[in-house]
This record gives sequence, structure tokens and C-alpha cells, in this order.
Amino acid sequence: MGVKINKKLIFFLGALGGLLYGYDMGVISGALLFIKNDIPYSSWTEGFIVSAMLIGAIFGSGVSGPVSDRLGRRRVVSIIAIIYIVGALILALAPTVSVLIIGRFIIGLAVGGSTAIVPVYLSEMAPTEHRGSLSSLNQLMITIGILASYLVNYAFTPIEGWRWMLGLAVVPSLILLIGVAFMPESPRWLLEHRSEQAARDVMRLTFPEHEIDKEIADMREISRVSESTMKVLSSPWLRPTIIIGCIFALFQQIIGINAIIYYAPRIISKAGLDESASILGTVGIGTVNVLITIVAIFIIDKIDRKKLLVTGNIGMVASLVVMAVLIWTMGLHSAAWIIILCLTIFILFFGFTWGPVLWVMLPELFPMRARGAATGVAALILSIGSLLVAQFFPKLTDVLPVQEVFLIFAVIGILAIIFVVKYLPETRGRSLEEIEADLRSRTSATNVKMEEDK
Repeated sequence: MGVKINKKLIFFLGALGGLLYGYDMGVISGALLFIKNDIPYSSWTEGFIVSAMLIGAIFGSGVSGPVSDRLGRRRVVSIIAIIYIVGALILALAPTVSVLIIGRFIIGLAVGGSTAIVPVYLSEMAPTEHRGSLSSLNQLMITIGILASYLVNYAFTPIEGWRWMLGLAVVPSLILLIGVAFMPESPRWLLEHRSEQAARDVMRLTFPEHEIDKEIADMREISRVSESTMKVLSSPWLRPTIIIGCIFALFQQIIGINAIIYYAPRIISKAGLDESASILGTVGIGTVNVLITIVAIFIIDKIDRKKLLVTGNIGMVASLVVMAVLIWTMGLHSAAWIIILCLTIFILFFGFTWGPVLWVMLPELFPMRARGAATGVAALILSIGSLLVAQFFPKLTDVLPVQEVFLIFAVIGILAIIFVVKYLPETRGRSLEEIEADLRSRTSATNVKMEEDK
């Protein structure tokens, strides 16, 4: 690395992929209100426009994890930035629905890559005592991206400028592409593929000096187990953890957050507010999302991850039940602003619990040699969950009253509480190597492998 880089800038640039993910996830909600005026399409096609990005994300997350384990996190981030730029330009210039869908699919490849790589990079760059707060920057950037998309949507609503809405993703994509030149590679990847000195040089940028020797020694101990990425990924001892990680990622998507992010303007519009007011309502929701995520950054290393998740679930379920009851008793049109309030409360509880904690915990759960690939598998399942919500939520609201749909999400939230309490391990306050050593010792994986090596 020829250029000395500020520690804060490393984590900002590392999390910038999350901002693009959030922007492209949120911007479509406003653009859909106006695309139909220029490019006619059916309600079935609308689902494809939204879900094309999520289909692309399935491929992107599935491929980027293993590739990053081979090529390095930094190199894959630069590829993701280029894909974001190409996708945004295609969307801005799209003449037909087919090209829109292709552009959304290309954007999805980058989104999937971001969900798999950004959390891993931040987790591996962060010292143990601050890993939760620094890894939470990914979720903060996602929420900032969502809020930015809502603000852009609101700004271009008077001219129905959906092409501007979609195309402005080029700006942060270019910043990310330029910023990659100043990002160091992950020290854990460098130790595996380059040298101990290269890893130490990078760790001096973000780790306290007195922690480096211990971290290197722990990484060396794990590295003694001579397994390939694919062998670790397919090993019986890791399989239960991968399943837990995948279910964890799936729950984050199907507890209702993406139904709110993708279709908030539509929900609010159904309640009787005009298009401008609908988008402005989402700006308020997005602002709360950003502010509460900032709060989460300060508390996530002080409270056990599982306690945060259960607290968040209780708040989200309560807001959904209250909203459903009020719609039933007052009617959808009479409850317009109450709906916005309940959606905001839902976002508030999601924003300081399930939003950031998932991105912190996923890389923590998996071993060094397969961290990128295993996180990629979980991110793939996350993208599938997001796709299911995007594809079926509009259809559910067509055949069921909105309040009944929200009650379905409330039931899913209760199931998520049971999963967290019963199956999810606690990871706060432990180094990545300590978590891996515990995982291996519980399955006797280390001892077995070392005997084989002898």
C-alpha cells in the first residue's frame, strides 16, 4: 500500500457497497409510480421489475463469496463497483420493460456481491472489542442508501424523473470504484495467501498494537488446519452452523422489512394519500431508520446480540399487531397517518436490532478459511427471502386485506424469536478465531484434522 489511509476512511469505503445496496433497494419504490407513464406494463411485470434485482442478487451472493476467498475481498469490491455503474446506466437509459429488467438483474449481481463481501471485509478489519459497531456500518450505509433513494424520489417527483432516480446510483458507484484504490486487503486473507508481514502491516491501521501478536497467533493456529475452502464449506462439522446462518438470514427478510421498504409508498397510497405525500411519508420512515441505526452502533458492543434480536422482534410484532387491529377497527383510509407511525415503530425496532446484528453476526459464525463462501451462501438465502417477499407481497395484498398480511408477518416474527433463543449462538466479546476454535472443539474438527495431517 503506497498511500497512508485514515482508519475511519477504511471502514467508510469498506461499507460503501452497503449504501449502494440500500439505494437500489429503495429507489424502485418511487420510480415505479412513474415508469408506467412512459413504459406501460402489467402488475405481473411490475413484480418482475422489482424482483429482477433480487434474482441477480441470488447469483451475485452465491458467486462472490467463494471468489473473494480466492481473489481477495478488495479485488471483488472493485468488480462490484463496476457492475453497479453498468447497471445504473442501463436503467437510466432503458427504452423498454425488457431492458429495465436486464438492468435490474445486473444491479442485483452487485447487490448480491455487496451482501456477501462487505460484512466479511468489515468484520475481518475490525478489532474484537469494536467489531460489532464497526461491522454495523454496513447496515448504517444500507439505511443511508435507502433514505437517499427516498429523498431523490421526492426531489424528482414533480417532473416524474424516474430515469434520474435510477441513474444517480452511478455517483456513489464511482466513489466506491475510486475508493477501492485506497482500501487495504483483509489481514486474514493476506495471512492465508500472502505473508504474515503483509497481514501485520494492515492490522496496524485498525488494531491496537498490543493485540496484533495475539491475533496473528490465533490466526496461525487456525491456519495449521490444512483444509481447502470447499472442504471446510462441505464438512459435516460446519453444516449445522451454515444452516443456522441461512435461517437467520432468511428470517431477517421475511419478518416484513422488505415489504415496507419496497412497497411503503404503495401501502400509504392505498390509505388515501397522494403520490407526493406517500413518498414524503417514506422519507420520514427512512430518516428514523438511519437515526436508530446510529444508536445501534453505540450499543451493539455493550449488549448481547441475542438480547437485541429478541427485543427487536417483540417491538416489531407489537407494531404489526397494533397496526392490523387499528386498520380493522378504523378502516384503511382513516388510519393513514397511524399506519405511517406503526411502520416507523417497526423500522425503529428493526433498525437497532435485526438490521445491524445480522450483518455483524454472519461473518462471526463462520471459520476463516470459508468465511467469504459461507457468508455468500447465507447471503444467497437472504436474497431468496427478499425475492419471495417482493414477488408475493403485492399478490397477498390483492387477495387479502392489508391487516391480515401484517398479521402473517407478526406470526413470522414470533417464530424468529423462538429460533434466536433456541439455536443462535452468542458471539459478542470474542475474537473471530476464538469463535472458530469453539465451533471446531464442539465437533472435534480440529483434533480430527490434525491427526489426519500427521
